[in-house]
Amino acid sequence: MSEKMENCKWFKAKNLGVAGKGWLETEHFFDRLPSGAKNSVRNVVWDLSRMPAGITVHFKTDATMIRAKWQLESRELANSTMCAAARSGLDLYARDTEGQWSWAGVSTSVDSLTPENILVSGMTPVMREYMLYLPLHNPVSQLEIGVPESSAFAPVSPRGGKPVVFYGTSIVHGASASRPGMTHVGILQRRLDVPVINLGFDGNALMEPEMADLLIELDPKVYVIDAIPNMNAQMIAERAEKFIRKIRKAKPNVPIVLVEDRTYANSWLVPAKQKENDSRRAEFHKIYHRLEADHISGLHYVEGETLLGMDNDASVCGSHPTDLGFFRIANRLEPVLRPLI
Repeated sequence: MSEKMENCKWFKAKNLGVAGKGWLETEHFFDRLPSGAKNSVRNVVWDLSRMPAGITVHFKTDATMIRAKWQLESRELANSTMCAAARSGLDLYARDTEGQWSWAGVSTSVDSLTPENILVSGMTPVMREYMLYLPLHNPVSQLEIGVPESSAFAPVSPRGGKPVVFYGTSIVHGASASRPGMTHVGILQRRLDVPVINLGFDGNALMEPEMADLLIELDPKVYVIDAIPNMNAQMIAERAEKFIRKIRKAKPNVPIVLVEDRTYANSWLVPAKQKENDSRRAEFHKIYHRLEADHISGLHYVEGETLLGMDNDASVCGSHPTDLGFFRIANRLEPVLRPLI
């Protein structure tokens, strides 16, 4: 019997090792914000928090084939800048013989609310550790992992320790990666081998005090604040300093990495976009220097000019990164984060 036809035994993901959740008390298992936040954050933020960006499932098996079936909630499986594999699909990694995370397989067919895919097949039957990334932009109500009946299978506890918490825009959320593991958050998680929590909210990282309160509830190793692309200079002036001070007061010893606005790829052609970049950066930089002058310690500032590189070829739409763009962001943030963790 071929492995594609062999009967599978199925395991519910929620009973395996699950990482990337900042709170256990969630309305739905794969939500990113706690149930109590439903009445404090804006409705759009709550809806975006239902999308399990950055949440991973961990297990080990000697299976020659791994498959999955999952239940999605949104019929928008893909859009003009994000393919179905990233928006609604799954992405599988395995630890290689050097102990590093290496890509293993991805859902190649996501055309309904109830996909079932073989993620990888034809493997040698060796016990390995796996990490499965959930969809970036589609809520998941159920997920099961399947392996041949003859295979060994066991949950794996995710790596312990305090997480790196990312708060930010659609870029942090994952637009427009080609698959869920290719965001800079995921790349850094694998390179640094640390737990991460992705609190990216597409178009809605506005540094509200309610979100600062939620970030304070967490116990991270580092905060990465990357909200500037969703805010204009006036909003930055009104909100950013209060937001940072509130977190610093509650978490006096946790490093805070402040990430500047990335450069629009065609800002060299469109003066209004260059003005947007310049005005946001100027205001954010002014706040950073004011905080420094006030002896607010533990702040680390990452300039945005070269986040996506200098060739203007690392975005889908001038704003959201391609995989190349996410790779470059990870390259910029890694030397900042590595000493802090």
